[in-house]
Amino acid sequence: MDVQSLFAALNTDAATEQFTTLLQTENLHLVRIISTGHSTPDGEWYDQAENEWVLVLQGSARIRFADDDGPRILGPGDYLNIPAHARHRVDRT
Repeated sequence: MDVQSLFAALNTDAATEQFTTLLQTENLHLVRIISTGHSTPDGEWYDQAENEWVLVLQGSARIRFADDDGPRILGPGDYLNIPAHARHRVDRT
């Protein structure tokens, strides 16, 4: 059982988002996403079969839902539960 850090091996110069599975069980999939200036491509929406819980540790994010007028803006410490099949996109990170 090794102690690890969420902030280890951060590559903030990557051209694409970086996804690292931290823990996976039958009922939980915990992923670290490093996103620096990335956004969902124009015209695309995420529509996931499972709930997604998002937590911003550093920086900020703006998430938009297909059935909503305004974006959700998250800063350090902010979190958001995205229900399954809630069509959404990342406007910016």
